[in-house]
Amino acid sequence: MREVDEEIREIKKEIIESRGLVIKTNNLTNALGADIKAIAKRQAAHERRTWWNSVVAYALLGAACLFGFRFLLDVSVREMEAEKEHLEQEVKRLRSAVDEEVKRAEKRAQAEAKAVQFQELVKQKHRAEVIQRWNGLNKEQLSPAERGMFRDVVARFQSELSTEAYQNGLELVRTGRFAEATESFQDSLRLDEGAAHVPNARYQLGIAYQKLGKHAQAKLELERVIDQGSDKDIHPDATLALAQTLDELGDLDGARAQLRKLLAKWPRSALIPDARQYLGALNLKALRTKDQR
Repeated sequence: MREVDEEIREIKKEIIESRGLVIKTNNLTNALGADIKAIAKRQAAHERRTWWNSVVAYALLGAACLFGFRFLLDVSVREMEAEKEHLEQEVKRLRSAVDEEVKRAEKRAQAEAKAVQFQELVKQKHRAEVIQRWNGLNKEQLSPAERGMFRDVVARFQSELSTEAYQNGLELVRTGRFAEATESFQDSLRLDEGAAHVPNARYQLGIAYQKLGKHAQAKLELERVIDQGSDKDIHPDATLALAQTLDELGDLDGARAQLRKLLAKWPRSALIPDARQYLGALNLKALRTKDQR
């Protein structure tokens, strides 16, 4: 009986220990489940953070790629616009060059046509018309050879016409047609101011003016003859004529000064006797004028 009781007590003890062990195990299991749940929650939160970080990273990367693409696109567009502007300017320049070349070609064709007409006038020796047309033709696009040849021809024609006008003026003076003579001498001087006969033409023009009573114009022409240094042989005649002109203008002192210069500068001139006689007459005239005052 004791043995049975002891076994029962042992069994109860084991049952109690087993129950305690079950309770501990249950507690541990509950604690482990709570830990697992906490770990699961932390893992889920970590995964969410990782996902959001990935989303943000991908978004930033995408934005950076888009920004970089846009920047490159803008750079390319600016380069293309600059190249387009450059090409447009080049096209304008080329068009302008083509237009200018066309205009030059047209002007050159016009110049060639005018040059042919001018050459015909030269062959026909229409000297006055050649000289008249030269100023207009000289502005055209002639070649250097054409311009030089035509310039020489015009200069020759001017010299020939100047000489003819001078000779015609001398003939008109000889016949007493002084008004027409002045026109011929003026044409001679206008056509060729560097010709050898210019001093004589200007002297004869002064004499013609003197004969017409235009003493102021005569004075200017005679003074020009004396001032030029290319033909000094005519200076004594021009000086005597200038003295006569000054006398007509009422300038006795100027007239006498010119006569004194003639006597002193050209003592061997054939005009010396006339100059001395004329100076004496002017001196007497000056004395009478002084006495009258």
